[in-house]
Amino acid sequence: MVLTCPVGIGRTTPRNQSSGHSRRKLLRAGALLALGGAVTPLTGCDLFDRDDQPAPPPDPLRPMVDESLGLAAAYRASATAHPELADRLGPIAEAHTAHATELAKVVGVALPSAPAAAPSTTPAADPAGALAALRDLEKAGQRTATDACAAAPAERAALLGSIAAARATHQEALK
Repeated sequence: MVLTCPVGIGRTTPRNQSSGHSRRKLLRAGALLALGGAVTPLTGCDLFDRDDQPAPPPDPLRPMVDESLGLAAAYRASATAHPELADRLGPIAEAHTAHATELAKVVGVALPSAPAAAPSTTPAADPAGALAALRDLEKAGQRTATDACAAAPAERAALLGSIAAARATHQEALK
């Protein structure tokens, strides 16, 4: 650092006979100014705030997104295992994917880019058994959607009611 003014060490300077400033005082003043300039911008960015707020609770419809994706995956797995049912099961799988998409928009989450894995159970060996298993999954899904519809606020109830109705229709289509 270059000091352009005369700096004395506790004595007068020859120029104007006034008491000079020591280098130590000037360096301290410069360090305090630099420190103050560095800390000032940090005070506005919540660095020193300790108002730790808890994370908001998860949305109660989030499990329905996963359930819809799981149902779609179960239908696709059954259609793959029983190609003769593919024409019948394909549209229902797409309906469940559409339900998951709409629910994800309401909840504010992104759908996974890869299709959901099928439930841990494998499709039945015969087509009738596969249809019965899918009907059971639909019944459970309809109960979930009906319960969620009853507990949901008005702006979500219409969507949940239509999903519950679609799942009841899917049960009839599987007979």
